Amino acid sequence: MKGTHLGEFEELVLLIVAVLFDNAYGIAVQEEIAKRSGRKVTISTVHSALHRLDKKGYVTSRYGEATATRGGRRNLLFTVTPAGEGVLNQSRKLRNDLWDSIPELAFKF
Repeated sequence: MKGTHLGEFEELVLLIVAVLFDNAYGIAVQEEIAKRSGRKVTISTVHSALHRLDKKGYVTSRYGEATATRGGRRNLLFTVTPAGEGVLNQSRKLRNDLWDSIPELAFKF
């Protein structure tokens, strides 16, 4: 389906949103990406990916409670939708099928 393909970075962001569960907001996603992958990304790159995922229907967003650490501002929290879960499962299945299809000799140089 056009417009529903997940790029590698979008898949990573979507997985991180799932991992962070109820605490997935821009900075938290950015920090988790750096922690887990060693990859440094800008917050605008994370926000762009979250916007694309929202537009595709793979995440929803809502405002959290105001916090003193943010000067009373609220975080925009993201949650994986059933469609997002479905596309992650498809991606995992495709990758697993491909890994399972590699002949044993392929990695014996």
